[in-house]
Amino acid sequence: MYRLLQDVRFDGKYYRVKCVKSTGWICCWDLAVRVEFFGKIQGVTIYPKRKVLKAEKRIVYKSLILVNPYELWEEELVSKFWNIQARLEYLIARILFHECIHVMIALGKILPAGFGETDIFLEFRKVLETANSEKLSPERWEVQFRLWNLAVFGSSDEADEEELLRRVLEIYEFLLNEKYSTQKTGKAFGCPMGNNRVAGKYSWIAAVKAGGSRQVEKNVWETESRRLRRALIMLFDAIDRESRPERKKLPEIKPQKNKD
Repeated sequence: MYRLLQDVRFDGKYYRVKCVKSTGWICCWDLAVRVEFFGKIQGVTIYPKRKVLKAEKRIVYKSLILVNPYELWEEELVSKFWNIQARLEYLIARILFHECIHVMIALGKILPAGFGETDIFLEFRKVLETANSEKLSPERWEVQFRLWNLAVFGSSDEADEEELLRRVLEIYEFLLNEKYSTQKTGKAFGCPMGNNRVAGKYSWIAAVKAGGSRQVEKNVWETESRRLRRALIMLFDAIDRESRPERKKLPEIKPQKNKD
């Protein structure tokens, strides 16, 4: 990932990261990164926008990542890095790594088959397949049921069932994306985050994305958000169990009888 980003400066301008050829067309990925302090969101990814240049037979996908190292004075981080420059560089690298995972997953979905399928995209696709498997149906349905309730709570009077279902599936995939991206980043940077913490952080964000408490009292919305958190923990734990490689059973060694 960092080899791809080595020519990208953090000045908000677009830089050409990669180009691939497919059926006579050239597909390119342009990336802009800007570092700035804004609120308490670590990073924001503007997903790839598609631009078609017919004369050049070129398709360009532009992505923008905003990096916000607002945790610069967090106690745990200060104890780890006394030097402010080291803290800043660590935070920028960690946030950028996390946001780039989101971009690479998005590119894996839209680039021609065989070109966008990075290891990261393939790993995430496996997580998605596991979550959507028949074996995990009870856990998946519970999460989607809670998301459906939250979407109804936050819907406008004009929203139809098709629109609500689309929102539920979009937020459901967002939650799986965040599980993968957050835990992949934590492992890479020595700050692992378990399923409880990931579910706690992103269940609230998912509830807000669903539309808030427009149609119900706030305490009803908060109760359903907590139920979503519990359902998410169960789904995430089930995904991890199914993803672990099976241990091979060692052959049983029977005691030999003494011939004497």
